[in-house]
Amino acid sequence: MRMDNHPLNSSDIPMGLGMALAKNRDAMNAFAALSPEGQAAVIARTHSVRSKKEMEQLVRELGTPP
Repeated sequence: MRMDNHPLNSSDIPMGLGMALAKNRDAMNAFAALSPEGQAAVIARTHSVRSKKEMEQLVRELGTPP
């Protein structure tokens, strides 16, 4: 994977989400594997996040297999 195509290098990723994903490799890999629509849905969910704890929970859920 080229780093310039890495999802965390995108300016579309909110800073809080990018930082939380960087701390959770499983979640980062899960996010990267999502379709562009899936990634957009995760990003949309971040708009209702009001704390670091809530963001970490969202990212934990992303990194947990169904």
